[in-house]
Amino acid sequence: MTATDSPDTGGSEFDWLSLDDDEEIVWSGNPHPMSIVPALVFGVPLVILLVGIFIIVGAYLWRENTDYVVTTDGLYTKSGVFSRDVQRVDFDKVQNISFSQGVVGNYFGYGNVDISTAGGSGVEMQFQSVADPKAVQERINRLIKENRRGGDRRGEDAPPKEAVLDEILAELRTMRETFERIEAREGRSADGAGQPPDGTPSARDDDGSGPRGR
Repeated sequence: MTATDSPDTGGSEFDWLSLDDDEEIVWSGNPHPMSIVPALVFGVPLVILLVGIFIIVGAYLWRENTDYVVTTDGLYTKSGVFSRDVQRVDFDKVQNISFSQGVVGNYFGYGNVDISTAGGSGVEMQFQSVADPKAVQERINRLIKENRRGGDRRGEDAPPKEAVLDEILAELRTMRETFERIEAREGRSADGAGQPPDGTPSARDDDGSGPRGR
């Protein structure tokens, strides 16, 4: 498989890849076909000793079983002939990306893309022998910047925790004041229940002995 843009993930080609719900593949590739040239150079003269066969077959199987994937969220590598080793690095952990090309790689147009992470020691992930490593590096850098800008925008849109807490407290204070006013009105109504509607005192003697005679 050569480098492709937005490949279909529905087939068995990427059955090893587990993506998040909103995550999409934007690039995939594997080692350049000419990356086995060094193995041929050293292996062919040793074919007569059978050692060369193992060198050539090993290089071929390594290329056929190695995949690199770039998604909207991170970077993936898959390698292994008889076993499977999958590695993922999220964009927010990437500290530095560089590429390099040897003499043979420069001639045939392939090279390595090295990914270093924050807090890591050296290169944490490597896309080995990919075609046009400079273009791959630039694409990853653009995706990382877009991802971080998107994260910043989401952070700006989301209200700070302190503001949310203040809003909740203000709502609670408003509710408490409303309940207090209701209770106060009910209390005044209860106190005035025994008074005549016009608020005048009862027709009783000054000494409270009963109605005054004529």
